[in-house]
Formats: sequence, C-alpha cells, structure tokens
Amino acid sequence: MIRDKFRLLSPSTKIAVSFLVIIFIGSLLLSMPISHLPDSNVSYFENLFTSVSMVCVTGLLTTPIVTTYSLFGKIVCILLMQVGGLGLMTILAAFIVGVGRRMTFRDTIAVNEALNRHKIGNFKDYLTSIIKYTAIIEGSAFVLLALRFVPDFGMKKGLFHALFLAVSGFSNAGFDSFEGDSLQNYVHDPLVNGVMMGLIILGGIGFSVWFDVTENVHSIFKKRVKIGFMKDYKRLQVHTRLALNISLFLLILGTVVFLALEWSNPESIGTFNVGDKILAALFQSTTFRTAGFTTIDFLDFNHLTLFFLIITSFIGGSPGGTAGGLKTTTVALVVLLMYNEAKGQRYVNYAYHTIPTETVRRALVVVITFFVCFMLGTSLLLYFEQDQQPFHLMFEIASALTTIGLTIDLTPELSAASQVVIMVLMFIGRIGPITIFLSLGRSHKKQRNHKYAKTNILIG
Repeated sequence: MIRDKFRLLSPSTKIAVSFLVIIFIGSLLLSMPISHLPDSNVSYFENLFTSVSMVCVTGLLTTPIVTTYSLFGKIVCILLMQVGGLGLMTILAAFIVGVGRRMTFRDTIAVNEALNRHKIGNFKDYLTSIIKYTAIIEGSAFVLLALRFVPDFGMKKGLFHALFLAVSGFSNAGFDSFEGDSLQNYVHDPLVNGVMMGLIILGGIGFSVWFDVTENVHSIFKKRVKIGFMKDYKRLQVHTRLALNISLFLLILGTVVFLALEWSNPESIGTFNVGDKILAALFQSTTFRTAGFTTIDFLDFNHLTLFFLIITSFIGGSPGGTAGGLKTTTVALVVLLMYNEAKGQRYVNYAYHTIPTETVRRALVVVITFFVCFMLGTSLLLYFEQDQQPFHLMFEIASALTTIGLTIDLTPELSAASQVVIMVLMFIGRIGPITIFLSLGRSHKKQRNHKYAKTNILIG
C-alpha cells in the first residue's frame, strides 16, 4: 500500500521523502542506549538535530559527537553522512540494479532528478560507477589519512579517525572525530590538507563531471594521439567545462582574497611562512565553499574575510554532487543572464552554445528562492533570539542553508524554536529549495499553460 503510494509521487516529492525517512531512522538509531556513552544525557530532539545535520551533510551540532556517542553511535553517524552525501534513492537504486532487478520508469526519473542527470540511458553503469568511484576515492583517502593518524593516535583510533574523515570529507559534511578543534592541529600538514581538499573538491564537483572527464581521458589514452590540452578540454560537455571553470575560478579567487586580507593578521596566518600561508589559504578557500572543516579558528579572521567567505559559501559546489549551496552553474547562468541583458543580447550564450530559456529561468528561480529562504530564516531567528548579535544569527542561517556547518559557538545556545528553523534550512539546503517547492506544489493533473493578452509593466 505504502509502496504503491510512493511510486505515484512526483520525482521531487520522492527525493524529499527519502531524505525525511533516513533522517527519522537515524534519529531513532542515535536515540538508542547503545549509541550513547555512559555519562551522556541527550534528548530525542538533540538526536534528531544531529541526524538532520548528518543526513544533510551540514556540520552543525547541539551536542559534541566525541563526548556524546559510543562507537556504535559514531558508526551510525558515518552511515548517515554516507547516505546523506550520495542520497538514499541513489544507494537503493544501485542495490536494486546490482541484484538484477529492474526499476520502474518513474523511479528511474526520480533518481535521475536526484542526481541532476538528464539522460535516461546507461542507467545501470552510471549508478555502478558512482558507488565504485566513491569507494575508490574514500578508500584511497582512508589509507593516506591513516598514514598520519595511526602514528599520532595508535592503530584503532588512528584508523577510525581516518575512516570518519574520509567519509565526512567526501560527503562535504564537515564533521570530525576530534575533540572540538576540527583540523587545527594539522594546519601545516600538507598530507592532511591535500587529502581533505581533494575529498571536498571531488565530492562537490558533481558525478556527471567525474564521468565526462574520465571518459574523455580514457578515449585519449586509447587513441594514444596527443591533440593538445585545449582541444581535448573542448571535447568535454559544456556543463562540465562551466562547472570546472567556475570551480577553479572560485578556488583561486578565494585563495588570493584570503591571502590579501589575512597576510599580516597575527591571529590567523600572519606568523606563518609563505608556504604555510598559501596552504592555509587554499584550504580555507576550499572548505568554506561547502565543507565546514577548519585548520584555523575562523573567529580570528578579519570581518571582511569572513564576509567574503560567506558569499562564496552561498555559491557552494556543483550540481549532482555532495555539496550544498546555490551551485556553481546556477550562479554562472544568472551572471551570464545579467551580462547578456546588459549587452542587449536576447539569448544566454556560453562556449558557442545557447542555454535554453527554461534552464535560465529555473536558475533564476533557484537563486531567488534561496535568498527568500535566507531572509525568512534570518527574520525568524532575529525574532526568537533578540539577545543575540544580528550578524551571528545571519552567519548561523547562512551556515545551515549553504550546509557549510560553521558556527560562532551559537547552535547549542539557540532556543528549540530556532533550532527547528535551523533544521528546516539544513534540509532545504541539502536537497535544494526548488525541489522543496516542486514537491509541495506540483500535482499529477495535467497543467494548463495559460496565455493572455500582452501588457507592459514598468520596471527599474
């Protein structure tokens, strides 16, 4: 009965429901006595908040993981991050296909929408590749991190820290298994910094970009003919090139701006040598986009630096990956729309291709909806938390909605009503605001597109 009703839901609704189901299951598992340390005393509401943050790969917590949950509870956290990063529907679909069963066309459409994939064909290979690449990337990171953590913490703790951070990093979750200082003890460590940056970038760049790049690399090696980097690069899909270009631009811009603003700040990187300054700047530029790890206490940054990094966090990663935010290509399309409008161009063009009007309109709706959610969330927290500083509350809302998960030590101090607002925003930030509204507003009846007489409205 329930299964049949679920099949009748729209793809957007299925995505939202799948995340809600895993959040509820996670909250129940974390509420079990076996999940807690003997001295911990947490309510179901706090476990629910942890489950929401884990599944939505955000990083905000009301209670510390290390001092609250047992080994079993921490393993549940790892599973919640993994499922939240890949998506429950993706994992279930991969399992169904893996055991040889066929998925219905409606379910295939839903999983494709969850992955931001438009092609229907070659579905089995696509799902299998996602699981395979995830295992390879996280497994490689686990081994590399173990080389550092095992000598530091011993075999058992070292391997667990390596596993926890490998999953958390690839999922762009921002959770760590240390005691509250994130990765600040490894600010000068090129191995830990390099591995974590690699995980964050690979997780946030999007699955479709992975496969497009790898397929082209394989074809180049098969032909064994060197055409030239630029010609090979232009063989990539337009979406892939746009995602890579914007991601690289934001990474470089964030690094340069961070160095410029923090170079002489003794509280952050002012006392570092040049190499360590560049390493720290690269890491902050990478993690503030969506991941939420820190190698420097961000409360020591200049206010302008913090404001700039918050802006980059709104952009986030690329579609179809584990990152949150507006997404790189979404923001790029809106910027291109503004540029073409200023030039008097009727169409939005990129790389000698015209972007469909429906795609541009959807991107604009996503941006507007995102900022409406930000303003509503900020307004509610300003109402509920009148004793807190407005900037701190705005930072908390931005952190939840963009899923970067950084907090100015404010999350545990918020009222229950404010924490509910934070949970809702984390959920919206993970699955996307447009998915929420489509799941609420789209019916199964055939929609009529009404067109009436034209009229003019004054704007600007």
